[in-house]
Amino acid sequence: MIPIRDTTHSRNYPVVNTLLIAANVIIYFIQIAQGPAEERFIFLYGLIPARYSVPEISSYFSLGQQWLALLSFMFLHGGFWHLLGNMWSLYIFGDNVEDRLGPVRYLLFYLLCGWASGLSHLVTNWDSQIPTIGASGAIAGVMGAYLILYPKAKILTLIPLLFIPYFIEIPAFFFLGIWFVLQFFNALVASGATTGVAWWAHIGGFVFGMLLLKLFLKVPEFGMTRQLRPSTRKSRTPRLHMVRSGSTGQEPDIHTHLSISPAEARLGTRKVITVPWGLQSRLFRVTIPAGVTDGTVLRLTGLGRRLPAGTRGDLHLQISIGS
Repeated sequence: MIPIRDTTHSRNYPVVNTLLIAANVIIYFIQIAQGPAEERFIFLYGLIPARYSVPEISSYFSLGQQWLALLSFMFLHGGFWHLLGNMWSLYIFGDNVEDRLGPVRYLLFYLLCGWASGLSHLVTNWDSQIPTIGASGAIAGVMGAYLILYPKAKILTLIPLLFIPYFIEIPAFFFLGIWFVLQFFNALVASGATTGVAWWAHIGGFVFGMLLLKLFLKVPEFGMTRQLRPSTRKSRTPRLHMVRSGSTGQEPDIHTHLSISPAEARLGTRKVITVPWGLQSRLFRVTIPAGVTDGTVLRLTGLGRRLPAGTRGDLHLQISIGS
């Protein structure tokens, strides 16, 4: 299952989330630029439990290096696909959590989740000499927070069936619940074995993220956050929208609605929308002309349900303009 996006639109640009993604990418390029010295780079800045549990090993590192590794490990990655998978998950789930917490609290939340995931790995692999790297633990904390904040959201998920892209909307609580169960199962199976994945770091980050969110929601927003809100407010909605069909049965025409911003209504915009189609969803590219008003209905010929005769009905798209 490959998550594409969620149904929850953030109201503000995810400034910190974007900076975190950029920082991870930049540090990854610094890492691979080390060439033959990359392994030493990882051993220096990665999280190695034996550095803290074995005196003979810890003596090779300064106190500053020991503390730095507890932070730096979450910005290193084991390869391009490791980086891509982590950053894609952060992109999907992080913007909504930042939208709720604000940039200052979100940055602190992210770093604490990464730190907690590292401690989880230390406790469960106390004598390991294998470096642990990656943002997975911190991102697991973000996913745990998302589960608490938006359990009823839908995740548009791609399930490749041979060469056919199959899109399906999965409730967030189910998608993230399955993810957590798989982490726990893999942790139990890998117990006592040498693996390259820190399963307990994922689990620790996820659980800590849910608990920490409850605490952070009780902390009032920082003054800086209130000052940033107006400047980070989005003027456009996401390009990809998941919409609901109001049609039932075998009606050839599909009736649904699409919410856009006032700026998009004034200037026009292009969207990709998904409409439920049986157990999956179909993708449509739609051009919204400039000057549409609230309640305008666009009739898209031939994008409805297929009739037995081979022809198709129409897609009726009602436009609503949000604030």
